[in-house]
Amino acid sequence: MNNKLTPAIFNERGAGTLPAYLGIEILEVLEGRIAARLPIKPHLLAPNGYLHAGSVVTLADTAAGYACMAHLPEDGQSFTTIELKSNHLGTAREGAIAAVATPAHLGRTTQVWDVTVTDEANGKTIALFRCTQMILYPK
Repeated sequence: MNNKLTPAIFNERGAGTLPAYLGIEILEVLEGRIAARLPIKPHLLAPNGYLHAGSVVTLADTAAGYACMAHLPEDGQSFTTIELKSNHLGTAREGAIAAVATPAHLGRTTQVWDVTVTDEANGKTIALFRCTQMILYPK
């Protein structure tokens, strides 16, 4: 793991990009774990008044992506997502949602990260997410 990548660094890197625009905050970066949160604001809701699935997926994908960056193999330069899947089990309308990413596979050519998204207030699972990333190396 790259111990130089802290929550502050990830939050700074996200400035001006989709994660920051939506309000995603990285809370912790540990060996085998990234935690993030997203305060629920009106622009994150679908027209039906419930949290938009895309908002949930963006939080989960951001957590998985930053987790991959923090756990790149020694000579890995970056990554690209090659598959993602989400199961939505609930929703929220206020407060915040939280995400915790943990590795299912940390290989030299691919990584697979599982992310559980919960309602921060009551711990109820909102979504289960899995993301596969291909590790990129310098040419």
